[in-house]
Amino acid sequence: MFLDKLKTIRQRIPGSVALTLVDRDGIPVETTSSDPSLDLEALAAELVIQVRSMTENHRELAAGEVRQLGVATQDATLIVSSLTQDYYLVLVLGEEGIYGQARFELRRAALLLDPEL
Repeated sequence: MFLDKLKTIRQRIPGSVALTLVDRDGIPVETTSSDPSLDLEALAAELVIQVRSMTENHRELAAGEVRQLGVATQDATLIVSSLTQDYYLVLVLGEEGIYGQARFELRRAALLLDPEL
């Protein structure tokens, strides 16, 4: 159902390696990837847990919800983008990817996907 939209979104993000739609427990709903060796299920679960934990902490501090979280590693940049309270996009961006453009496209993707979630 969401695969075609995820592929379109991923094509608009230069340097993207993978994009997955996950639920609030970090379980992938739909995924598009050019690297079959990536363990997106484990990666998404860990990242979504971190975002949810940060959101709880920010609520207690009255700082608001976490909308996006970016993590730069040696091999890639990982971006988690909140769509709704129950769904997230997790993007794996390769070294040649442009972080700012990726964040912008993920915000656009939220507008595209949110009505269907």
